[in-house]
Amino acid sequence: MQTTVEQKKVKFATQADPEVLAALRKIAGQEGRQLQALVDEALRDYIEQKQGKSPRLHVMQAMRDSMVQYDSLYRELAK
Repeated sequence: MQTTVEQKKVKFATQADPEVLAALRKIAGQEGRQLQALVDEALRDYIEQKQGKSPRLHVMQAMRDSMVQYDSLYRELAK
């Protein structure tokens, strides 16, 4: 379910808890991203999680980062 620049977006209306929406807007501002980009990412993560097709992307990235950062420690522990 990859997004390309050419794909059209479909508008839809929904409601959210004010605190959730405020937190999402704050994150969008901190990351310099549009609110719709965060909502799209959250929906995609939710779909991945529910369909169980693959590990969540941020989890895999955290694992890769850990492998780079702690490579020597992991090698010692594996002995």
